[in-house]
Amino acid sequence: MKTFSAKPAEVVKKWIVIDGEGVIVGRLASFIASRLRGKHLPIYTPHVDCGDYVILINADKVVFTGRKREDKTYFRHTGHPGGIKSVTAEKLLDGKFPDRVMRKAVQRMLPKESPLARQQLSNFKVYASPEHPHEAQQPETIDFASMNDKNVKRD
Repeated sequence: MKTFSAKPAEVVKKWIVIDGEGVIVGRLASFIASRLRGKHLPIYTPHVDCGDYVILINADKVVFTGRKREDKTYFRHTGHPGGIKSVTAEKLLDGKFPDRVMRKAVQRMLPKESPLARQQLSNFKVYASPEHPHEAQQPETIDFASMNDKNVKRD
């Protein structure tokens, strides 16, 4: 028996929509990263982009467990000496670009610094509002919140 290896021309990509309202960040990010890589498919091939296109709406309404919203810190560097900058998850979610929390969470679950990871991340569309401009692709809606009781934070 030979090992099957998918070719890029053989891959059929689907579009899926996920609503992020009230969903825990880490669980959602791992699900999205798996869909972007194509690990849910029987034809999964590690060196081929065989994942789906994922649209995340309501990215500003995702939640953290525990005190991560106040305590979690994101760092970046300007490139100049002493140029490290930090911002908390709370300021990011309440600020101008709340989609960066989910984008960074998913990016860090993909393979590191490779052209394939950049290609797979480009298949991820994040929107802070419930509207998105991809209706022409007829995306399939996935109700991630109801897949498992632990996916939604309870107060």
